[in-house]
Amino acid sequence: MPQPKPDENARAWHASAASKVRITGAKVIVTCPGRNFVTLKIETDSGVYGVGDATLNGRELAVASYLTDHVNDCLIGRDAHRIEDIWQFLYRGAYWRRGPVTMAAIAAVDTALWDIKGKLAGLPVYQLLGGAARDGVMVYGHANGADVDETVANALHYKELGYKAIRLQSGVPGLASTYGVSRDRYFYEPADARLPTENIWSTEKYLRSVPPLFEAARKALGWDVHLLHDAHHRLTPIEAGRLGKELEPYRPFWLEDATPAENQANFRLIRQHTTTPLAVGEIFNSIWDAKQLIEEQLIDYIRATIVHAGGISHLRKLANFADLHNVRTGCHGATDLSPVCMAAALHFDLSIANFGVQEYMRHTAETDAVFPHHYRFADGMMHPGDAPGLGVDIDEALAAQYPYEPASLPVNRLEDGTMFNW
Repeated sequence: MPQPKPDENARAWHASAASKVRITGAKVIVTCPGRNFVTLKIETDSGVYGVGDATLNGRELAVASYLTDHVNDCLIGRDAHRIEDIWQFLYRGAYWRRGPVTMAAIAAVDTALWDIKGKLAGLPVYQLLGGAARDGVMVYGHANGADVDETVANALHYKELGYKAIRLQSGVPGLASTYGVSRDRYFYEPADARLPTENIWSTEKYLRSVPPLFEAARKALGWDVHLLHDAHHRLTPIEAGRLGKELEPYRPFWLEDATPAENQANFRLIRQHTTTPLAVGEIFNSIWDAKQLIEEQLIDYIRATIVHAGGISHLRKLANFADLHNVRTGCHGATDLSPVCMAAALHFDLSIANFGVQEYMRHTAETDAVFPHHYRFADGMMHPGDAPGLGVDIDEALAAQYPYEPASLPVNRLEDGTMFNW
């Protein structure tokens, strides 16, 4: 077999070197245009940069420090095209694997690298993931109120806006406050004080309040809109089974976070008592958190998200694993995710076969100005747009006008003072 001539070898080497895009810088940007966000910006010798979300609600500076003190310097000089290799380096090389801080940091790097790759290719990221598997991404909005009537009225408003899926959360009679019920019609931020607010909770009162909410919502909204509900990890498995069974006549799209999922086998008991679809996973940070739930088909929707579960690369693996077991995605998408993460989620959603629904809470005008983006909403659906990369950016000068403001999530105590889940 003829050997290539020396000049051909040189040309091949130079072509290979030219295809490499070296990372020259990485910096963390913390800003608070209404709530705190952490953004990683990775720069390259090509002049192209990428952005990734690193926000961990209530623990933002922990991720900022992890990136600044332990990750960013490790990126310098690496080939930005080698996304999988860099992911494995940050995951396997850390020794202390997983955990929300580590995985949020890895997610920020991974997302920024996909942004860079898309810009260099001149393609939106979803095209690099295999192209669109659907025309748009169905999203659900949040209807809530102090009581059933107010919640249903808010749900009717969302239906008028074109939403095909609506989450229902209502204040619980007898409780002064209820986590998940916003004071604002559109914008919800539960982190409400520098130190955690302590709320009072009663599971008994809550369980009596949810079935009447769904009965009223079905009467008002009819059957052509999906209805969802979030239990915020507050129930025991048998309580969740009872609630799911009571909601069955109203055909909920899902019951979310019915019970804490550290013990994944808890969901077996819920399955024995109800056919209401189950969703869980917004606080998961790796495929291992959902392994048993998916393998045993104990859930119907996995809610892990880009920023908290290792980025686009890892979430794709989780979605593929779920697809083998007829589990669909329903990614978390509250305002504790920046528009960078929302854009990444939409590219991911658009490209996978087993997509279910995407949570969508609007950001404030101040946030949208700091993070200009190409994604759009119409008739209950969203699309990431066709700009190269993620189609989202950060205005650093504007971001600097909104300095970090310490804010904590509330906590729950039972009526007898016992510390409880929220």
